[in-house]
Amino acid sequence: MKKIWHSTFVIMLVSTLAACASQTSQPEPAEKETPKVEVPEEKPSVEPEVKPEPKPEVKPEEKPTPPPVVQEKKTSEGKLILGEKEWVYIPGLEQSFRARVDTGATTSSISAVDIVPFERDGKDWVKFKMEHDGVSSKEIALPVERWVKIKQSSADGSQRRAVIYAWIQIGDLKEKTEFTLADRTHLSYPVLLGRSFFRDVAVVDVSKKYVQSKHK
Repeated sequence: MKKIWHSTFVIMLVSTLAACASQTSQPEPAEKETPKVEVPEEKPSVEPEVKPEPKPEVKPEEKPTPPPVVQEKKTSEGKLILGEKEWVYIPGLEQSFRARVDTGATTSSISAVDIVPFERDGKDWVKFKMEHDGVSSKEIALPVERWVKIKQSSADGSQRRAVIYAWIQIGDLKEKTEFTLADRTHLSYPVLLGRSFFRDVAVVDVSKKYVQSKHK
């Protein structure tokens, strides 16, 4: 009886261990993985660059060029029109010089240097050169029409100057007129035209300059 119980106890113990071993050896159910759902990455929407349409070029309205103003050179009576300044051509010297037209001067004047009086056939003559702005002309000799005394405010006493006749040309007018010989190298204009020249042949408009064409 004691052996039977002992055997029964052993069998029960073995059965219990076997049951435990079978429970232990059973693998645990694997944890189910939640399937990943790929969500497509949303890219920021980029609006296409819209270039502004070029504005049509607006050209400024071209104004018609006014016709050149034709400056009258003579009056209706045929007299020469002179401005305050004119070009004077002296045939004897074959040169053109700038001249100031002075309505307040009686006699015309020309810039002369190296003035040498002399006699020829019993008459007074004078030889001189015209000089201005460093340019000197060839020597010229002319008879003296008369002698005048010029009183200058900047100096005491008076100067004796020769008056000669010479041909000059302004525009298409060629005229012989008298000139006083004086050193004008310190002045702006080598020739001064006074009333004795333009009194009967020209009118003066001091608002104009170089109305007459320069002699070529």
